[in-house]
Formats: sequence, C-alpha cells, structure tokens
Amino acid sequence: MSPYITDPWAWQESWDRQQEAFMPDREHRFTAMLDTVDAILDGQPPRVLDLAGGTGSISLRTLARFPDAEATLLDLDPALLAIARASLGDRATIVTADLGTPDWRSALPHREYDAVLTATALHWVPADRLGQLYAELRDVLRPGGVFVNADHMPDDGLPELTKRLMDRARNRRNARYAAGTMLSWSDWWDRAGADPALSPLVRQRQDIYPTGHSPEWNPPVSWHLAALTAAGFSEVGTVWRGGPDAAVAAVR
Repeated sequence: MSPYITDPWAWQESWDRQQEAFMPDREHRFTAMLDTVDAILDGQPPRVLDLAGGTGSISLRTLARFPDAEATLLDLDPALLAIARASLGDRATIVTADLGTPDWRSALPHREYDAVLTATALHWVPADRLGQLYAELRDVLRPGGVFVNADHMPDDGLPELTKRLMDRARNRRNARYAAGTMLSWSDWWDRAGADPALSPLVRQRQDIYPTGHSPEWNPPVSWHLAALTAAGFSEVGTVWRGGPDAAVAAVR
C-alpha cells in the first residue's frame, strides 16, 4: 500500500466516474481491448504493457480478466501513479517514463510484451512524435503481439454526423455536471489538489506540465491505420467503434 494514499479505491471510483462523463461506453472499449488480447494468447498468461496507464484502469481490468497476467504500467504523472501504486500493490510493475522521447523504453522491465494497451492518452502526443512512437511500440512486442489504442478517432466518412454525435454527448455531459452527478476533469483535479496526500504530487504534476498537456490532436481513424502500417505492423484495423471513438489494433 502506498504511504501516500489511504483510500485508493475511493480515488479509483471517482476517476472512473469522471472519465465516464466523457465516455459512457468506457467499459465496452476496455472489454474489446481485452478480447483482442485473449485472441492472440498461446495458452500462457499474457505479459501486458499498460501505456500511459494513469491510475491503472487498464491494468486492474487486465488482472481481473487474466489473474496470472504480468502487468507493467508506465506513466509520467506522479499523482495518478501514486493512486495506481496504492491500488495495484505488487500485482504490477509501475515505472515512470516520458513518452516524448525514445528513452522511455529503457524504463521497461522486459524487452518484449504480448500486448501493449492504451486508452484516451495518446491524443496528447504530437503527430510527428506519435508516428515515431508507433514504430517504437512495434519493437517492444513479441512477434504476433498486439498493440491496441482506444481514443477519439472519428470515422472519415461521417464528418457531419460525428459533429452531431459530439454535440449530443457534450450536452448530456454538461447536464450531468449541472446536476452534480459527476465531476468534471477540472473539478477532479481541484479535489485531488486539496487532498493532503495528493496535493504535493499534484504540484509536481504542475511542474511537469506547466501549461497543461500539449494540445489535443484527434486525427481520423485512417491516420492511425496509415501510421501503424508505416511503422511496420503486419496487420492493422479497427476492433471497436462507439460513435466518434474507436480502438485500433496492430499486430507485429
């Protein structure tokens, strides 16, 4: 148990609810991601890298689905990592690394993984860097291993409908905020910053991201598929879609 966080499950719960304000189908995408992992297994427990894993949402669900899995969670945010450490304990290896440079791979405890999973995280990575990162991710997968990225990835053929779907989702989200049934992103961080255990870590986070993350960049799904193909993956495609969001998979 982390010396900082006395009730990590309360923070996990509040994080889940805050995220579900943006993604009501969040659990569906997680299920699709883990179904994809299940499909490439060879009878052995999977070795999974939870990339930009934050509080450990993917790692926790991976270990619930595959109790003997070997999980590594990588992130840079000290506040979210503290919650992850307190929640996962010794069930996962947790490492701090910056995906902005290729050096992030040196922090990994293993050379190869069966699967690399990430959700709603890589939209902070600039376009030129994301293409490079995709190639680096191929190299940390075993032959036949799979990378899955679930994020906001609009369908190229539905530009106007996507805008309407996003307007609808925003209106519903704002109604939940107004009713007080869910915390917004900023409200969640305000609450974390006021917590005696998390507040120093939130200040560290502000030092790491003095102007916040880099601007969000959400290209259509075709960009991701082309970038993954260029990175050398043998198969690329979409394994899940929910309105303007999708999960793309790439097999080494």
